[in-house]
Amino acid sequence: MSRRRFGAWDATVLSLVFAFLYIPILIVVLFSFNASRLVTVWAGFSTRWYAALPGNGPLMEAAFITLRIGLASALAATLLGTLAAISLTRLGPFRFKGLLAGMVYAPLVMPEIITGLSLLLLFVAIGLDRGFWTIVLAHATFSTCFVAVVVQARLVTLDRSLEEAARDLGCTAPMAFIKVTLPLISTSVLAGFLLALTLSLDDLVIASFVSGPGATTLPMRIYGQARLGVTPEINAICSVLIGLVTVGVIAASLLVKRDLGRQLRS
Repeated sequence: MSRRRFGAWDATVLSLVFAFLYIPILIVVLFSFNASRLVTVWAGFSTRWYAALPGNGPLMEAAFITLRIGLASALAATLLGTLAAISLTRLGPFRFKGLLAGMVYAPLVMPEIITGLSLLLLFVAIGLDRGFWTIVLAHATFSTCFVAVVVQARLVTLDRSLEEAARDLGCTAPMAFIKVTLPLISTSVLAGFLLALTLSLDDLVIASFVSGPGATTLPMRIYGQARLGVTPEINAICSVLIGLVTVGVIAASLLVKRDLGRQLRS
């Protein structure tokens, strides 16, 4: 069977899709270098708005809070997601395994507004004050499934004879995991961490439900100011956020691709 060639129609459709997705983002980045205070009037190239960002106290405070939340939630999600992946791939058949898998992967298809509302009701029911740690818990909750998917994909294809050889040489199960399995899946674990961090930096909906006084994230701050009118500084901080998210996604993708290539070569 001959493979269908990539024709002009395919290129046109693909170009339109990419234009629809990325031209608005490119416009934001372009106008972040606009010398004019009017965001709709181009007055020449300038980096003045990037230089003005450190002097914008509310934006810098929100950015610092967002980074702290992202790192804390990504660490928690990486730990929980890795443990979930190990449970689903290494423990063999056990009762309620299907239920566990469904609970782990449910946030993948759950609308964010439902997740945010359910977590809000939970925090209110247990009397937990909303703030920094509730956002961390919420972000770790919906990021864990993404880490589990990435790590489980590596564990499923991992040669278990290496672990068995370590056990035969005298390693206990925990030592075999630490000395053999963990180094082999470390790339996938790191990719999951970067993906969880990226998702946390980018979240608006869930954080809006579970945040409290003194815990305004950068996306929430940007959304609140944009409702009153877009300023060049908002374009600049959005461009920085776009850059961070892009780097995180690309790094995670490259790590997964390198891990897959290493697996195919072996």
